[in-house]
Amino acid sequence: MIAALDASPALQRVSSEEAAPSKARTKEELLRSVSASRLGTWLQCRLKCKFRYLDGIPKPPTPALHVGSVIHTVLQQWSLARWRRAPLDDNTVIAIFDHAWGVWQEEQEIDREGEEDATKAGALATLQTYLRKTPIPQDEKPEAVEVGVEMDLASHGLPMLVGILDLVRAGGRIVDFKTTGKTPTPEMLLHTTETQTTAYALLYREATERRESGIELHHLVRLKTPKIMVAEAGPATERQITRFFHLAESYVRGLEAEDFVPSPGLQCVSCEFFNECRAFH
Repeated sequence: MIAALDASPALQRVSSEEAAPSKARTKEELLRSVSASRLGTWLQCRLKCKFRYLDGIPKPPTPALHVGSVIHTVLQQWSLARWRRAPLDDNTVIAIFDHAWGVWQEEQEIDREGEEDATKAGALATLQTYLRKTPIPQDEKPEAVEVGVEMDLASHGLPMLVGILDLVRAGGRIVDFKTTGKTPTPEMLLHTTETQTTAYALLYREATERRESGIELHHLVRLKTPKIMVAEAGPATERQITRFFHLAESYVRGLEAEDFVPSPGLQCVSCEFFNECRAFH
């Protein structure tokens, strides 16, 4: 069943496959449903996908993930407050930030090697920069906030597509929030996130029976002087949708055949499964 696209009155903290605790899943479970993040991992490295989703090898969360989760939590509340026509003041934003920081710190047990105060201050400054410079008008009521959506792809021989839309602006503009420590270029940003944005477009169309008016990637860049970058794209194209389905087909065929070929490259430098990969045979 397709979830109705509407702003939830009881906003939950973000709960993505990337942020959730690792757990082993059966091949059958992974073939029943799929998310953009899992397809992205499959595209990056099939062996990494095996380690993360099939084997459920536990790995400690990184400081960057902690910061991103906290900022995302505050932006959820900020968006929901605008949906309720009751914008947050600065003190409330800071209170929500402090609470979220403590919650995520306790649940994920981040080891910051004595740098927590500086990291926290930098994260708050990045968030405040975005709230000051956001291109979203304060009085614009969102169409949806943090809503889970499903799309049945059984007729294509594919798993159920599932996802969470961070924010849908008035008029059907899908917004995804991200944090990063480096300044990306808009062209590279749109290229590297195509799997995710195409999935969001498909989910939006399925839930509303309307085509999205566009997609926006709002990047909060964590630098000494924080800044924001917004990359805008039009609706997903037929070429992008075709490529997305080909990727999903590759995922299904590979899982069924247990084809977990590693993809050595520069991305291995930051891969949490480097040691497991070196020992795999």
